[in-house]
Amino acid sequence: MAKSYKLSIIKGDGIGPEIIDEAIKILDAVAKKCDFTLEYNEYLMGGIAIDTTGHPLPEATVEGVLNSDACLFGAIGGVKWDTLPRNLRPETGLLSFREKMGVYANLRPAVIYDELINASTLKAEVIKGVDIMVVRELIGGIYFGQPRANDGETAYNTMIYTKKEILRIGKKAFEIAMTRDNRLCSVDKANVLEVSQLWRDTMNELSKDYPSVELTHMYVDNAAMQLVRNPRQFDVIVTGNIFGDILSDTASMVVGSIGLLPSASTGDKTAIYEPIHGSAPDIAGLGIANPIATIESAAMLLRYSLNENEAASLIEKAIKKVLKEGYRTKDLADFDAKEVLTTSQMGDVILNNI
Repeated sequence: MAKSYKLSIIKGDGIGPEIIDEAIKILDAVAKKCDFTLEYNEYLMGGIAIDTTGHPLPEATVEGVLNSDACLFGAIGGVKWDTLPRNLRPETGLLSFREKMGVYANLRPAVIYDELINASTLKAEVIKGVDIMVVRELIGGIYFGQPRANDGETAYNTMIYTKKEILRIGKKAFEIAMTRDNRLCSVDKANVLEVSQLWRDTMNELSKDYPSVELTHMYVDNAAMQLVRNPRQFDVIVTGNIFGDILSDTASMVVGSIGLLPSASTGDKTAIYEPIHGSAPDIAGLGIANPIATIESAAMLLRYSLNENEAASLIEKAIKKVLKEGYRTKDLADFDAKEVLTTSQMGDVILNNI
């Protein structure tokens, strides 16, 4: 009997619906080829949820995602909702969503495609062969710490990490490193911040349980410089919420295009898979968005949540083949393009290679 999985779908705002539709098209193809079935249930979040229900994160969405095997997520937000009170903005809904899902580990790979090596602003000899996994702690740190306030004259946020939270993300990072090159770089600011000293001490303590993994430490300012200077020195990077936010975006531009990179947010309850780019409302509906990051996110979903590795590999190989053949969307038109495709056309050529 064929396996069956239940996926929750959040298309969101802007280009979200367009890119998610292409990923679903690809998921259906590999499911048929690899003999399993997928059941989709769609839920609202972000600006569209505000317009429909008055709240950026309806309770039905929380319940639906928790009752699924994994969630495929598009993008949320836009200028239309930027003037709302902070507690009603799409971004606040997203932070609450991550917290309620318990997705403490954000996995953001940064891999260079040889066919797009010229898309990076860095020299080819610096970035060729780059393959980095950033493991970002996602539901702690300064984004969630209390107290926090802004009275118009003074504002403050609080960076807090417990040892339990650091151990949890550290174990995930060490386990990922063991599936790769057994090298883990922990990034902090231990020379200035007490919270970072606890982070470093805890990582050192945890490393005793993973003797095959080489653990190194780096201050966050140096890590930002080293990502640009010599990115190949990194295999897996583990860091806190705000540092991970900044460094993973830096890594994405090292490899050339934010439109190519997927991400996974994983925890003990469920996992959420999404492109790292935003909702891009300025190009929504124009059919020019690059769906590759979302399709790659679907491949990560198959690999990490469903253990359908063959299906994930089919998608990854198809994307590489399409790029090698010179197919590009508008954002990559200047880089050895044989043909510039619409969002849907890019989905079709990837589909044709599966």
